[in-house]
Amino acid sequence: MATENKNLSQYDKNTIPNAKDFRFGIVVSEWNETITEGLFDGAKTALLDCGTQEENIIRWDVPGSFELTFGAKRMIETQNVDCVIVIGSVIKGETMHFEFVCEGVTQGIKDLNVKYDVPTIFCVLTDNNMQQSIDRSGGKHGNKGTEAAIAAIKMVDLNRKA
Repeated sequence: MATENKNLSQYDKNTIPNAKDFRFGIVVSEWNETITEGLFDGAKTALLDCGTQEENIIRWDVPGSFELTFGAKRMIETQNVDCVIVIGSVIKGETMHFEFVCEGVTQGIKDLNVKYDVPTIFCVLTDNNMQQSIDRSGGKHGNKGTEAAIAAIKMVDLNRKA
């Protein structure tokens, strides 16, 4: 495993653009709430640490990961955000449901990135078991929410320079 015993959530604030004037939307799946709340906390903490004003972080909740695409689409269309982060957690079970949900969300987020000039950042864990999700939402492998927030800041900066 590429991330075994490695925390990838460390960042150097000196290399991150100041996000003081950036406005972020975060759409969070209620499914696997313990995991998604950990991811949200990591994302919000990193955004604030990099200068984002609290009032420039808008959070919407959706029932599950499959609904993240629609939530992000509506946020882009109605909230004047510079970027949207979608946060979800899909844990493999005994049926094909895992594959269908993961494929749908992945393609949906890709489609939003092609259609709109507002980046949508993919922060959906697609793990084989709950422990892997715990490890990536604030555990031994860091917090993928933190990583998504840093990616979001960089993408807003890129978009503004284009």
